[in-house]
Amino acid sequence: MSENSRIATNLRTLLLLEVFANAGKALSAKEVHAHIDLPYQTIHRLLVALEGEGFLMRDANEKKFRATRRLRSIASGLLNMSHVHMARHQILTDVASKTRETVNYVVPQDTGMHYLDRVETDWAFRVQLPRGSNVPFHCTASGKIFMSSLKKSVRTGFVDALRLTRETGNTITEKDHLLEELALTKKRGFALDNEEFMEGMVAIAVPVHDPQNRFVAALATHGPKSRIPLERLLEYREILSKGASQIAKTVF
Repeated sequence: MSENSRIATNLRTLLLLEVFANAGKALSAKEVHAHIDLPYQTIHRLLVALEGEGFLMRDANEKKFRATRRLRSIASGLLNMSHVHMARHQILTDVASKTRETVNYVVPQDTGMHYLDRVETDWAFRVQLPRGSNVPFHCTASGKIFMSSLKKSVRTGFVDALRLTRETGNTITEKDHLLEELALTKKRGFALDNEEFMEGMVAIAVPVHDPQNRFVAALATHGPKSRIPLERLLEYREILSKGASQIAKTVF
């Protein structure tokens, strides 16, 4: 194969991935074909190759493909170098200066909530969860605010599929109890973690929405309960909500 042929094939792969990025959902080979002027057989072959390398995975019905964590990690790395990242990080810095606690920008992934960006507190005593960490859905403020954003029927199915592992004595491990907590979370517009993920740690999270009012991420702050009783944690809700609104206006 000539060098020109290899470049052409690589370009086709990038164009195919661009379709997935713009769609933001699982796609079949037929749906991809509607967006790219390439033979159907070529598209299917590229999809299977990307699946084999771990960049795409089959949906539950085996007919559609979706981006995997590996592909999203590449996208995250590129995003972190962008002006969008810098603008968002500046807002997180401003929120952190007001709460004087660590502030996190957390996005949902296949296996949990992913710490895409964060600004650390200056306190010597702090809970360290570095950028890039993944945490469970069911026992974190960011996970609960995400699940509360799902439609009720989708939310129920999502919770049914989760393993509600007990992390602390406060972890919610009964599905009906968790669904009640998520309904309350949706009603009040913020989520709490009262030592449910880690002993001695509390957290609060609010949603970040795009212009179509779709959930994009959670904006959260956490710290040791010895320094932040729940009453004070609730005072951070307005600061976080204003930060989430700023991110929505600046980034999207």
